[in-house]
Amino acid sequence: MLEIPEKIQTWQMVQPTTKDRETGEVTQGKLELVSIPVPKLNSGDVLVKVVGCGVCHTDLGYFYYGVPTVSKPPLTLGHEISGVVVAGDESYVGKEVIIPAVMPCNNCDICRAGRGNRCLKQMMPGNSLGIYGGFSDYIPVPVENLCIVNDRNGFELEELAVIADAVTTPYQACVRAEVKDGDNILVIGTGGGVGVYITQMAKAFGANTVIGIDVDDEKLQRSLNFGADHVINSMNKEPKQIKDEFKTICKSNNLPHNFGWKIFEVTGSGGGQAIALELLSFIGKIIWVGFGVKKNEYNLSKLMAYDAEIIGTWGCLPKYYPEVLQLVLDGKIQIKPFIDIKPMSQIKECFEEAHSGNLLKRIILTPDFEE
Repeated sequence: MLEIPEKIQTWQMVQPTTKDRETGEVTQGKLELVSIPVPKLNSGDVLVKVVGCGVCHTDLGYFYYGVPTVSKPPLTLGHEISGVVVAGDESYVGKEVIIPAVMPCNNCDICRAGRGNRCLKQMMPGNSLGIYGGFSDYIPVPVENLCIVNDRNGFELEELAVIADAVTTPYQACVRAEVKDGDNILVIGTGGGVGVYITQMAKAFGANTVIGIDVDDEKLQRSLNFGADHVINSMNKEPKQIKDEFKTICKSNNLPHNFGWKIFEVTGSGGGQAIALELLSFIGKIIWVGFGVKKNEYNLSKLMAYDAEIIGTWGCLPKYYPEVLQLVLDGKIQIKPFIDIKPMSQIKECFEEAHSGNLLKRIILTPDFEE
């Protein structure tokens, strides 16, 4: 075994941001650096030394927007994790790994149906693993679903942390959408932390045309270099205006505008969802990827008349992780232009920066705790 610590140092969410329903007063969430005992590893568990952990929109939802966690605070957030196994199953000790963001039990009816990514007994670091999340120097996890990194092909291990959610979730979404050669794709939120990878992933799956929609010109222009063929800026526009621009692009490029498009809604915003519903047409699909609390009205009779589908997708099956890792290592999915490595001691500032919505890159935090 490698050296095992006596304590785990971790940034705990002591309390999330809350808003008093009567007064409207906001109490800011708190992150605190604490030390906790290293747990006794159960059979089938390993202890992973964290090398990198991404700051995901889901973490911001827990901390700023009152999205409930399965395990109640105080707990450590963070579920995009790469690291090195230091204890537990001896056949894994010393191996570099990516920890899946959702780990199914692999022994229930949902798992047996092939849908283990939505297993009701699943474990998720920073949510349903109790206090254990990736904004720490070590994390205990089940060994069963780990993705082994045998060859990094020039990547730093911390860079690969983003695969654990931001890159694998788009893969699962493309599987759910049955993206194939020749498909036409719309990505609403093409410039976001997940949208940039859905745009690329659709092309890797063989899509013919990808149209990206976002509110940021800089991100839209960037997406043209990473999978998007055309872009639409949706800032301050009604869904019908977006539809008119979409039709213009289709007409100019000999593309169908009223059938067959697969639409990925990644923003989780009410506006993004409204655009997706407006653009859905005959034999089309909406793949719901982004999480949000806004509600939209939709005439479900249209869904019947269009013979269309609205599909939810959650996380990614661990069995797909090696395939996604290989896409990154082979350069078919680019991650380096979209990540920014920072020390974990800056977690509070990084949360605020990510919360501002102005980031062009996803932050990956690397542990820099004092020994």
